[in-house]
Amino acid sequence: MPETRVRLPVSLALIAALLLPSPAFADALVENIDGMTLDEKGDVVRFNGIVIGADGKVVKLLKRGDKRPERPEWKEDLKGRTVIPGMIDAHGHFMELGFRALALDLSATTSLADAQAAIHRYALENATRPWLIGGGWNQETWNLGRFPTAAELDAATGDKPTWLTRADGHAGWANSAAMKAAGITAATKSPPGGRIELVAGKPGGVFVDAAMALIEKALPKPTPRDRNAAFIKAQDILLATGITATADMGTSLDDWMTYRSMGDQGALRVRIMSYSAGVDVALQAAGTGPTPWLYGDKLRMGGIKLYLDGALGSRGAWLKAPYADAPGNSGLPFLSDAQLLNSIARGSMDKFQLAIHAIGDRANQQVLDAIDEVSDTYNGDRRWRIEHAQIVDPADLPRFGKHGIIASMQPVHQTSDRVMAEARLGQARLAGAYAWKSMLANGAKLAFGSDYPVESPNPFAGWAAAFTRQDAQGQPFGGWRPEEAVSREQAWRAFTLDAAYAGFGEKLFGRLAPGMLADFLVVDRDPLLASPTELRGTVVLETWVGGQRMFRRGQGERREGEGR
Repeated sequence: MPETRVRLPVSLALIAALLLPSPAFADALVENIDGMTLDEKGDVVRFNGIVIGADGKVVKLLKRGDKRPERPEWKEDLKGRTVIPGMIDAHGHFMELGFRALALDLSATTSLADAQAAIHRYALENATRPWLIGGGWNQETWNLGRFPTAAELDAATGDKPTWLTRADGHAGWANSAAMKAAGITAATKSPPGGRIELVAGKPGGVFVDAAMALIEKALPKPTPRDRNAAFIKAQDILLATGITATADMGTSLDDWMTYRSMGDQGALRVRIMSYSAGVDVALQAAGTGPTPWLYGDKLRMGGIKLYLDGALGSRGAWLKAPYADAPGNSGLPFLSDAQLLNSIARGSMDKFQLAIHAIGDRANQQVLDAIDEVSDTYNGDRRWRIEHAQIVDPADLPRFGKHGIIASMQPVHQTSDRVMAEARLGQARLAGAYAWKSMLANGAKLAFGSDYPVESPNPFAGWAAAFTRQDAQGQPFGGWRPEEAVSREQAWRAFTLDAAYAGFGEKLFGRLAPGMLADFLVVDRDPLLASPTELRGTVVLETWVGGQRMFRRGQGERREGEGR
């Protein structure tokens, strides 16, 4: 707590202020720590204390023998615990994380019958809701060998309209009541960039990519109260897992207004690097260019998110050759070359950064071709981002080293998807799959994230996966295509320095150093010495943002303005 001070009469206080130098108690001290960070070059720096200024920035990292401030504003003794910079998720979906956590979550179900039982329980518990909404299902995890059907959902829900999104967010499962409410009939056609899965020649209940909008137009819109609750839930989850800054990929206008409302109320406790859902939203929300950092460097809309294809799990990723397990299907292109170039031009002329979703090798080729074409016109520090870059033709890998391209990738996708990727592509087409080390070797920047809520936002699971190419069970032995593993320090950098760089935040956060914001974690183990299994099990004890404790395990979170 701050020291108790004697109150002087106003005249005496004024004289004292004029005669004395700046007070020595302006800075705060976090002491007795086992601290570690990366410097600008990616080398490890260790320290045992942090001096924090009133602006929430690091004044100095202290080492053994360094003089401590004599009269700090406040002092915190962390009793020798490990301190690291706050982790940064370079690709997440903030509001979806909150909504998913507050709705039916099927991510833990292991079979169709298991999912049906969970859905039925949820339906009974939420009988007054007009619709049942949730997500997280994955037919691959269920070993179903096909998509589920509306009839199988009807068995769990009856005539209550129900809409459940797939784990990757690129497909949805509707029951018969939902299809009826949305006006879906046997005559309904698949829209461009989407696919209605058919059963006996009729819509079977699963809608892929752009076809999802056919159902979603009928969903009840979340109220402002719903949106606020989802925001608070997502923020609490991220702080508890050690995320102090995140990219929000696909911010809608309603999302942006929620963020601004939370900022106005002083409730923003994580840093959000916002990428709008298309050009029009950017122009509506930000105007004629990226916003400045708002609310004490906690919110900025700096970029635009575009989609070029779907996902592997729903066979929507756009491939150069048909899927090995679905001959005749090469996925779903979302934009023509002309549409892509037009969108890039519209965003780039106003200095917005472009972040373009490309999973299949054909989609990655399309975005690389587009960047080649526009880079002379829209030059300078553009930091073109390719999101996911999961399946790349080896012939295209060297192209990621041109024009300052950032490969924004998610290590946990490799561990979750490897068996499915083998089935979808066949062994001969995996050479450029989840190719992290090749990205670095070819000169691309590598920014890591989780794609939450598709995956858990836990950054320590992603960190461990990145240098082992193994899942939580240590499978496969020796790692999956281990030649593409990066080092432990390279993975750490991709979750900190370069994740910040990918969002134009590297001058503010991403490492601990004088002049940088004091965003840091107190964790229960040394992540540089922990085994992969131990690293995955890292427990975040405290999360600090801008020199203020925002979360403490066992005691809930601390709200901004409470100082320590």
